[in-house]
Amino acid sequence: MKSFVISLCTGAALALTGFAAVAQDTAAADGQAVETADDGPQTSDFRTFAPTQLEWERFRAAGEITHEGGEAVYNAVCAGCHMPEGGGAVGAGAYPALAENDLLADPSYPIYLVVAGQKAMPPFGNLLDDQQIADVVNYIRSHFGNAFIEEYGEATAAQVKETRP
Repeated sequence: MKSFVISLCTGAALALTGFAAVAQDTAAADGQAVETADDGPQTSDFRTFAPTQLEWERFRAAGEITHEGGEAVYNAVCAGCHMPEGGGAVGAGAYPALAENDLLADPSYPIYLVVAGQKAMPPFGNLLDDQQIADVVNYIRSHFGNAFIEEYGEATAAQVKETRP
């Protein structure tokens, strides 16, 4: 058994270029120690585990967004970019503020954006069902200083269905 020390970044490069060819050059790098067999595949314990049934089910369903209710969908899907209080952000992209945003008055515009995406915002039409989209649109239109539902009405699952291509 040989012992190599590789960094996490180097570990990613190793996965792409082949461990055996690069491992010799990384023996002095800082990071996780990895024991390898001369003739077998090289792995490290921190990347290998036996998932529980629940972990396996979550991994297999990673492409599904199962949250229900506008606030839960917002926190799971939207808050990472638009921020928990809807203030928006600028960084790797520009994420507009949802707080006190008059563009959210009519539900058709935010419905379209959630379904189809725009610029840095990916489309969520294939990840969220009609009711989830209606719920999150109603949430952002009635929170963060917005009070559009009373005047312009709620978004409905039927409106979302009509918006889909």
